[in-house]
Amino acid sequence: MGKPWLESYPEGVPAEIDFEAYQSILDIFDQSCEKFRNQNAYINFGKELTYGELDRKSRDFAAWLQHKGMRKGDRIALMMPNILQYPVALFGAMRAGMVIVNTKPMYTGRELRHQLKDSGARAIVVVENFASVVAKVRGDVPLELVITTRIGDLIGFPKGTLMNFALKYVKKAIPDFDLPESVPFDKALAAGAKLSLESPGLELDDLAFLQYTGGTTGVAKGAMLTHRNLVANMLQSRAWMIPAGVGQDTEIVITALPLYHIFALTANCLVYMALGGVNVLITDPRDMDGFVKELSKIPFTFLPGVNTLFNGLLNTPGFADLDFSTLKGALGGGMAVQRAVAERWREVTGTPLIEAYGLTETSPAACINPMDLDGFNGCIGLPISSTECAIMSDDGELLPQGEVGELVIRGPQVMKGYWQRPEETAKVITDDGWLRTGDVAMMTEDGFFKIVDRKKDMILVSGFNVFPNEIEDVIAHHPKVLEVAVVGVPDAKSTEAVKVFIVKRDPSLTEKEIRD
Repeated sequence: MGKPWLESYPEGVPAEIDFEAYQSILDIFDQSCEKFRNQNAYINFGKELTYGELDRKSRDFAAWLQHKGMRKGDRIALMMPNILQYPVALFGAMRAGMVIVNTKPMYTGRELRHQLKDSGARAIVVVENFASVVAKVRGDVPLELVITTRIGDLIGFPKGTLMNFALKYVKKAIPDFDLPESVPFDKALAAGAKLSLESPGLELDDLAFLQYTGGTTGVAKGAMLTHRNLVANMLQSRAWMIPAGVGQDTEIVITALPLYHIFALTANCLVYMALGGVNVLITDPRDMDGFVKELSKIPFTFLPGVNTLFNGLLNTPGFADLDFSTLKGALGGGMAVQRAVAERWREVTGTPLIEAYGLTETSPAACINPMDLDGFNGCIGLPISSTECAIMSDDGELLPQGEVGELVIRGPQVMKGYWQRPEETAKVITDDGWLRTGDVAMMTEDGFFKIVDRKKDMILVSGFNVFPNEIEDVIAHHPKVLEVAVVGVPDAKSTEAVKVFIVKRDPSLTEKEIRD
């Protein structure tokens, strides 16, 4: 098949990247720690953590894990929000040769039990606020090590705009838990400082993450992401960004999306580590007023997020008054970016909101729009370097440009498969390496890809396919609408009917105005 998208590539973006230039994620991590040793790597609640400190603390944690019997390939769960302990635990576990199992802090006991049992995790690092859930399932899962931490352990609780949240979060929201064998994170670091560390000898084909996905449509499955997958996606993303001027100076990226999600994990944690950038960790982005106050103190250069985050910021008093002179752009993923939000973002900040597309199974980036895009184009972008995208029919035939079918992806960032689920893997990865995304899409004449909708979200009305995204996009333009979601509901006459849910921006909004 041809690659018509290459003709639309921004100047300086290569068609292919050399992802075998590194042996593992740790190769890039070591280079960054050496090159940017005295520069900040993370900031949280005003506390700064340099690359040198991250290097030392992660080394100490890795040595402690090895001393406790953890070996290459063992799984470790990380159950915490965006705090400084996350990157220390992440890179520390990786330096011990372990596989990271990102675990949502808000999991119920049922969800946590499934993920820990399915992954076979031998260890977990958990913030005390959520340790009661671990205690409830402790007897049903194969955990051997439980490491607990408090949000302020590496912070020291400096004064700052998010201090009130920190105190409330830490002192008032910790349910009682019974984990007598647990080890405090700071004590593990202190003990590890006195121990030696052996290199795990990681290679590109070794697993780096079991990233769980699909919990809303069935039993959550662990996507096996290798060092090759993540190294490739880091280099692909960096190759896309550098020609646009990203990385010429010290980049300050706002990390409001949770690092346990694949989007922020790669786009923020890993890509900006490779660039020597600073990740400003926002622990509670739902506190929009506090979030905006934090942004007012920082000359941030990039802001990855999802449509609802951008929309929330745009509707928070004070955001429009911020200084956007250092902002190079914003990257929207995880869900469709609505035209109304993208256009208002450009109007308020003077910078583009670039839509990208990816999946947990693609580490995640697969398509990104050009960074210098003049305006919102309604597309998910172009396949990034070393990536092929195509449109496939239900019977597995590749379709020509302009026709609608299932979007399929092939490239070095595509997962190895689902953990211990060969049947599920076979359903989504074809014999010739195409990953079936489940998204209905088309390719334009100039090689851009446009999502029509999710197959499973399509509404069938009297035999006609109705795409929720189209209706949402129209209604979102109404000035009195804050947010909108469209779903299909059973209907005796037409099989399904369209149902719309709206959050009002203006309380005077009526049903008649929406119907009109």
